[in-house]
Amino acid sequence: MNKSRPTLQIVAEKAGVTKMTVSRYINNPKTVAKATGARIQAVIEELAFIPNRIPSMMAHSKSHAIGLLIPSFSNLVFSDFIKGVEDEAKKFNYNVLIVHTGYDIHEEERQISTLLSYQVDGIILTEQEHTELSIKRLKAAKIPVVEAMGKYDNPINLCIGLDHELISYLAIKGLIEAGRKEIAYFAVRMNKRTNDRLRGYNRAINEANLPSHIYSMSEHSNFTLGSILMRKALKDVPNLDALYCTNDDVAVGAMIELVNCGISVPNQISILGFNGLNIGQATTPKLCSIKTPRYEMGMLSSKMIIDKINSGVCMPTSNFGVELTEGSSLKTNEIEIIKQRLLQMQ
Repeated sequence: MNKSRPTLQIVAEKAGVTKMTVSRYINNPKTVAKATGARIQAVIEELAFIPNRIPSMMAHSKSHAIGLLIPSFSNLVFSDFIKGVEDEAKKFNYNVLIVHTGYDIHEEERQISTLLSYQVDGIILTEQEHTELSIKRLKAAKIPVVEAMGKYDNPINLCIGLDHELISYLAIKGLIEAGRKEIAYFAVRMNKRTNDRLRGYNRAINEANLPSHIYSMSEHSNFTLGSILMRKALKDVPNLDALYCTNDDVAVGAMIELVNCGISVPNQISILGFNGLNIGQATTPKLCSIKTPRYEMGMLSSKMIIDKINSGVCMPTSNFGVELTEGSSLKTNEIEIIKQRLLQMQ
């Protein structure tokens, strides 16, 4: 039994063409006659041939690959972002190598080293905190690096994202203007994005001289945590009239607990989520949530890297705006006021 992998030469001989023709077909099928390309493709599929990209990478100093670091594959927030990155990359024949970091900056450091060892042409980061060694390696690599999904005061290279503190500040200001006085904030995982939202909450609450009701857990997000935090808040704050949650998982869990307790949403307690996940449109009542443009941020992240590679320039760093999803976990006047507040980010 021949244990060696099929080679470019074997494909060329079986297809009746030169190695150069097979190589041109693999790199750009449009450069080969349609009938010849179909014959080569049939042989590739018959032999289960996988091109060896290393010689091309060494010759051109390019891998035609972008590295993408994701902190969680189970968090639906990142699925839209990943799709945006991949859709844009495919337009320019780039591959996306996705690695998991588990919200651990040291695991991120290890994965950055791995991606750089594969000579990726650019890297996209989705967390805001990195080790000193990670930053040093990324700068030394001399490749485009995009930090996405947050606000970055001192970016490594390129950045796009959201000002989570400002978004939260404006949303809580809206609730206060609508008449809510006892507003709680539910936080989980306590990463930088969550803490930025917490700062926005505190800023609005302090400006209005209202009591602060913060409930947090360090565990990863799920519906059960929302229910646990809701029970505690109801016990501690008898007059609780509004709830702002760091994400939709927590908001949905809290809302289920309120419904089970016979508490009317939004007549007694309004609920505002964050991220605008589809799960919020399947609840009763439907969850009002701050919808983030994750797909668009993913697409722009890829575009910035590819533009930088191809032309040496790309669009300026920018922050995205957000909008409010349709729902009935807020009163009508609250929805209108918060929408107007969020428009200030445009």
